[in-house]
Amino acid sequence: MKFNIRGENIEVTGAIKEYVEKKISKLERYFDSAPNTDVHVNLSVYNDEQRIEVTIPMTNLLLRGEVQHIDLYAAVDLVVDKLERQIRKHKTKINRKFRQNGSPKHAFAEMEKEARLAEDEEDENQLEIVRTKRFNLKPMDSEEAILQMDMLGHEFFVFTNDDSGETNVVYRRRDGKYGLIEPHV
Repeated sequence: MKFNIRGENIEVTGAIKEYVEKKISKLERYFDSAPNTDVHVNLSVYNDEQRIEVTIPMTNLLLRGEVQHIDLYAAVDLVVDKLERQIRKHKTKINRKFRQNGSPKHAFAEMEKEARLAEDEEDENQLEIVRTKRFNLKPMDSEEAILQMDMLGHEFFVFTNDDSGETNVVYRRRDGKYGLIEPHV
């Protein structure tokens, strides 16, 4: 993110600039890769009231928040909370579209989280399955499976190939590209 921070009736000091950048940069955790976009921040003071406006134009989404508060640092925190809510709302909206089509992505999200917890607690000498999950696989092509995987932020995604009818796995490679695992019968 590239920051453009302006001040009206206030001098934008290094400390203020650093605090704003630090707090708004935390929004990057909601994306698989850091968005390459400009962040427009306008700070102003009128009648002892601090005001911050943040606009982040993105490809399919415009994030915008505006907060007035007596304390500038509190206003920054509040505007970041607003932007986080907007991002979560947008992601929920996108997820709902896929859920209506019968996507098993929530089962995968929970399954992957539990697998990570199991790995952390697992002894080196003992292999133990602590939970088994069952779910229906939705037929889709590999491109849709990659989109689902990216939206979930996972490293792999299991699906039924709509062309062959077989269970396939798409995964993210270390070089950032994608791989497809197909069964060989």
